[in-house]
Amino acid sequence: MLSLNSLRIACSFRALLRSNRQSVFKAATCSAHCVSTSFSRKDTWLINRREIIHYTNQVCYCTDKVKLNCWNCKQPLDKTPEFFCLSCKVVQPPEEGTSYFKIMDCDYTFTLDTKKLQKRYLELQRSLHPDNFSQKAVREQEYSEHQSALVNKAYKTLLKPLSRGLYMLELEGVRIEEGTDSGADSQFLMELMEINEALDEARTPEEANEIGQDTKGKLADLTVQIDAALRKGELQTAKALLAQMKYFANIDEKVKEKLSEFM
Repeated sequence: MLSLNSLRIACSFRALLRSNRQSVFKAATCSAHCVSTSFSRKDTWLINRREIIHYTNQVCYCTDKVKLNCWNCKQPLDKTPEFFCLSCKVVQPPEEGTSYFKIMDCDYTFTLDTKKLQKRYLELQRSLHPDNFSQKAVREQEYSEHQSALVNKAYKTLLKPLSRGLYMLELEGVRIEEGTDSGADSQFLMELMEINEALDEARTPEEANEIGQDTKGKLADLTVQIDAALRKGELQTAKALLAQMKYFANIDEKVKEKLSEFM
């Protein structure tokens, strides 16, 4: 026989099929850290291993919860993501679809606290590092490797503004294609060309450092503008600004290379 919980899930899923799909919604994030989009779309139902969630008209409803159990002792897991079972202490497998913000216990914002991010990263890597599980069961060793790799990827993605912003756009269904100028105008491209030429012609560390400081100032200004655009849900504006940030981040790396030549 189906459990009461399973029947509730089945009924919720049938309701999905009957929904009229007419309303639209903007940014909403439920208490379970499900990341929604900030652009208009029809009613959306998200079904994952733990929840059935209904998004509509700026509200995110968690209509039901599906309990996950520890693969080892079968006891229920109360949190998501759950890295360890509280009962038997074994490592759990990564939960599919969990955002990097949730994994790193960070607020879903472009201007996140990087010190908190770094602290969380060190804590997780100390506890999840595969070396800690060399004498454990093969299955637990594999899970620790997967979890550790996922934490590394989440940390590297969220640490820098550019990769963080691109990831936030990706969560919203917006991508910046590689090898394109994303609509950059000719004046902006000319400015980039002049900066690159000046860097190539720099003959002293002072000249290269001046270009580097100017580039860092532009990156700081872009960070403020991108944060404002994302907060307003202006995704296309954020996309254009992030495309500019990619160019200036590239110049910043070139400045570092140039300075190393003088050492």
